[in-house]
Amino acid sequence: MKVVGYARVSTNNHHQDPEVQLRDIRAYATMKGWELVETYVDKGVSGTKQSRPELNRMMEDAKSNKFSAVLVWKFDRFARSTSHLLNALQMFKAQNIAFVSVTESVDTSTAMGEMVFTILGAVATMERNVTVERIRAGLRNAKAKGRTPGKKRQQLDLAAIRERISAGESLRKVAATLSISPALLSRRLNEQATDPQA
Repeated sequence: MKVVGYARVSTNNHHQDPEVQLRDIRAYATMKGWELVETYVDKGVSGTKQSRPELNRMMEDAKSNKFSAVLVWKFDRFARSTSHLLNALQMFKAQNIAFVSVTESVDTSTAMGEMVFTILGAVATMERNVTVERIRAGLRNAKAKGRTPGKKRQQLDLAAIRERISAGESLRKVAATLSISPALLSRRLNEQATDPQA
């Protein structure tokens, strides 16, 4: 089976040698009787960044079915967030590519590895739900305190603006002096024309 290895050294660990990770990856591939056809190494790149030169190259090669499994030293060398890891695993699964964490003994081609994949999916869903609930709670709290979240509506003296336009100033020129777009000014004037209380 043709496999590849991915290693990363973060920006906070310039003194680290990716060879530490690659040595274990090579040993694992040899133990399994797999052919390690390529290694992708990102040096000085934070794990919080989903876009990394070598990671991007590996993901593109995965779409071309150039290998059957990806080996990493640890999950956190590949991804720092559950959602990023899950998205990558879903793409690998669609391409029939296994994902192996060498030191954590997780192989998605096995039944146990498949269970880990399912658990990660549940965790990612929970994280999304918790985030959504926090946002909703924040909005409810702001509303209870009389604050309306979002951009405040700019107060305009529409009567004075109409006088300026009647005196010959163009809508565009008036809008420019108020630092708003002509479209917004036109909309506000139209709103007042249909609703005097606006």
